[in-house]
Amino acid sequence: MNRMKFDPTALSPELRRVERRLMLKGALSLGGLSMLSGCALDDEPGVERALARMMNFTDRIQAMLFSRHRLAREFDAAQITRPFPFNAYYAEDDVRTVDPAGWRLEVAGLVADRRPWSLAAFRTLPQKRQITRHICVEGWSAIGCWSGVPLSIFLQHIGADMNAKYVNFRCFDDYSTSIDMATALHPQTIMTLDFDDATLPPAYGAPMKVRIPTKLGYKNPKYLAAIEVTNRFPGGYWEDQGYDWFGGS
Repeated sequence: MNRMKFDPTALSPELRRVERRLMLKGALSLGGLSMLSGCALDDEPGVERALARMMNFTDRIQAMLFSRHRLAREFDAAQITRPFPFNAYYAEDDVRTVDPAGWRLEVAGLVADRRPWSLAAFRTLPQKRQITRHICVEGWSAIGCWSGVPLSIFLQHIGADMNAKYVNFRCFDDYSTSIDMATALHPQTIMTLDFDDATLPPAYGAPMKVRIPTKLGYKNPKYLAAIEVTNRFPGGYWEDQGYDWFGGS
């Protein structure tokens, strides 16, 4: 039997908010939610304020539990999921491509060197290989082999302010997301150039994907176009629609 995959982008913002409210109601009574959030829930704005406060609370707890020294599990090559699934907010036939030779990563924000970077320049930096599990918020997971430059090394090369709060990513498929600096400096957070020991293919984010095995899949941006180090909260494509910002796996 063929199953139709649920596409959250098909929902209007209003329906997405209703969906989130129903999920919270299933986890908490309205009275408990009101007590924890300090908001009156007798109207739509009250519910939205309660949701926002609960999301901020979970973000703070996840950040407190996160450690740069705690690694995500790594696997053997025999455990790699084949074929590795494609996943995006659009169909695989709609994947956008760019000329790898002409691609440049834009650099902005609290950094000393804002010159754009080519793929050839990234190849000169130390590389790290990992076989880790991608965990999707939709409930599935898959194990893949990724290789690339640790984001911490790249940030050092551009003279990034390591005391800044956020690293923001913009992608040429109009996607965006952001992470905290502690996650950016985690040793398993890499700027991926290769998948399964070959050049990263378009379906998985060519010419560059940020692989973050300590985060859920939507925090792993593909088709990277720009990176920004900032103290201004950047949000993200799904985060701005109500998804958890910290997104720990």
